[in-house]
Amino acid sequence: MKVFVTGGTGFVGSHLVGALLARGDDVVCLVRDPAKADRLFSEGVRPRLVSGDLFDHAALETGIAGADLVFHVAGLIAAVSRDEFFRSNAEGTRRVAQAAAKGAPSLKRFVYVSSQAVTGPSKLGTALTESAPPNPLTAYGESKVAGEQAVRETRLPWTIVRPPTVYGPRDTELLRVFRTVRLGVAPVFGDGKQELSVIYIDDLVTALLKAAESPKQGATYFAAHPQVITSRDLVTEIFHAVRGTEPKPASPRSSGPFLLPIPGAIARGALWFTEAAAKLAGKATLLTPEKANEFLAEAWVCSPAALERDTGWKAQYDLKSGLARTATWYRAHGWL
Repeated sequence: MKVFVTGGTGFVGSHLVGALLARGDDVVCLVRDPAKADRLFSEGVRPRLVSGDLFDHAALETGIAGADLVFHVAGLIAAVSRDEFFRSNAEGTRRVAQAAAKGAPSLKRFVYVSSQAVTGPSKLGTALTESAPPNPLTAYGESKVAGEQAVRETRLPWTIVRPPTVYGPRDTELLRVFRTVRLGVAPVFGDGKQELSVIYIDDLVTALLKAAESPKQGATYFAAHPQVITSRDLVTEIFHAVRGTEPKPASPRSSGPFLLPIPGAIARGALWFTEAAAKLAGKATLLTPEKANEFLAEAWVCSPAALERDTGWKAQYDLKSGLARTATWYRAHGWL
């Protein structure tokens, strides 16, 4: 089966490409940095590479020609402006979908990797389902809403998958928390009782593969572990995962990190400063004032029930086991 993947050198995309290669698919990746792809896929069977971006018509045409499956994973999670988010996550998605409609007449499925940010936060004790209306709190979330709409407007056999926070080997975002918690201090926004859904990267990859194979088309799914955790649970389990991979366990062994609550006003001020510093440096950052609305929301919980019902998918890694595997990988690769 020929599979075309955008974002194949990113965190999610690289794991997806690895799984596709492992099952024997002919994988073609659209890449902006072929050297990065060479480093990621330096051993064993490798994907074919097409150099270009979401706005390179010729590259899209070449890579997507005759594809049986398309996984559109590429997108921006940090940008210097709202327009930049929309250019990549909305218009870029439209370009990929249009190329698939034209160049892949036998396409079995177009899978778009969206985000829980589309629906915004949930209420305490309540898991959002796919019927919840869009309620994004950030420009990123708004751009993913627009990306979903671009997919729905096509006549392609599409499926949209919305993951919550994704973690695992090669993730550089949660790595920052690992490194901080390793010191025994765990900053948490608010009181640490924010409820969360998360998913380990291997579980997300199997969810994407199952969604692509499902006989049901035109469906939107949340892909998450059914376990509901709190932000306090997350940093505490990260602490134990990091300690468990240390060559010589700390002595005496602590029951957990020192929790450092960050009040809303301080969080907003710190994020304003972070964004200002990034702008002066001409760089994009995830840590912006509007993200405070997400960090301080009471809950971000979504239900995987529809995906489980329609595809038979089940998450295999709970928080403890997933974080342990992540910490082991970080340690083995010198990231911790």
